[in-house]
Amino acid sequence: MQAISCPKCGTAFKVDEAGYADLLKQVRDHEFTAALEERLAMAEREKRDAVALAKSELQAKLDAAELAKDLAVKDALADALRERDEARQALKAQALAQELAVSKAVTAVTQERDQLGAKLDRLALEKSLAEQALKERYEVQLKDRDDAIERLKDMKARLSTKMLGETLEQHCETAFNQIRATAFPHAYFEKDNDARTGSKGDYIFRDQDEAGTEIVSIMFEMKNEADTTATKKRNEDFLKELDKDRNEKGCEYAILVSLLEAESELYNTGIVDVSHRYPKMYVIRPQFFLPIIALLRNAALGALSYKQELALVKAQNVDITHFEENLEAFKTAFGKNYDLASRRFQTAIDEIDKSIDHLQKTKDALLGADRNLRLANDKAQDVSIKKLTRNNPTMQAKFQALGDDSGAGSGD
Repeated sequence: MQAISCPKCGTAFKVDEAGYADLLKQVRDHEFTAALEERLAMAEREKRDAVALAKSELQAKLDAAELAKDLAVKDALADALRERDEARQALKAQALAQELAVSKAVTAVTQERDQLGAKLDRLALEKSLAEQALKERYEVQLKDRDDAIERLKDMKARLSTKMLGETLEQHCETAFNQIRATAFPHAYFEKDNDARTGSKGDYIFRDQDEAGTEIVSIMFEMKNEADTTATKKRNEDFLKELDKDRNEKGCEYAILVSLLEAESELYNTGIVDVSHRYPKMYVIRPQFFLPIIALLRNAALGALSYKQELALVKAQNVDITHFEENLEAFKTAFGKNYDLASRRFQTAIDEIDKSIDHLQKTKDALLGADRNLRLANDKAQDVSIKKLTRNNPTMQAKFQALGDDSGAGSGD
């Protein structure tokens, strides 16, 4: 028998082996149950802790993945935004450079255009001034010619009036004697009175130096309308006889001083050389009587000086012709210069048009690049986890595993 005391009241009582074994079994079952319950409770707590830890770890992983995603998106977006900003800055810089280039090109072309315009204005002014100068010169020459004609007419009138009382021979003799002492101190100028050969001229002029050497000799014939018959004659009618008298009297030159053919432009222009008909022969109006003597005398003293004087007299007769030729030459040259300047100006305008067309094409290309940047920005804004893991089995598996763990914890 076994004595057992009550743990509450302390009463002792005895049990047999079977009862004791039953009590012991009850105690053991109770302790086992308590221990089991305690262990089950502990296991439950450990399970809850494990689930909580797993959830925590999963949440941490999800947070890390979300953070990584956000960082990746932010980095991609930042890179895209940075590239966009850099591209915009580059576009702005390029556009500014293009604008500066266009501005410089336009400024250069404008300056060249202004320079060409100023040059054209200057050429036009020079042309105007040249034309004005030529016109004034032409007018002066015309005035001089008109004055000379008036003097000739006046002299003709005075001579005609004077010839009513004296002959042309007397007029020429008087004019010569007025300057004989100063201009021709050693000269001989007398009427030709030697008719032994059957004819004679009107006057003979001979000049000599101090040693008595003859310098020049001239046979003169004077013809006036008043001295002729009613039948009008021409100067040419007297040239043959004058040449004969010059040869017979041994004179070097022959000169016909004539008032015949008063309306002839040929004889009214000045000294007329008829050497093509008869050698060393001239036809003059009375006002050239003394000048022709001086010219021929100086010619004998110096051929070069004579040629210059004669060229000067002839040049006076062709100044008008030269004026017209010079005017036409100037017009032709100016027209060529104006045409060349005009073509260069048009070439500059064409180059400006080409530059503007090229810059427009560049602008269109830049606008196309800006549109592509906007599309890239829109795509960056549309980034998501699903799109990032598309066609990426590894990342899809990890996210799927995280999803499965989360579902299992919730079920327990």
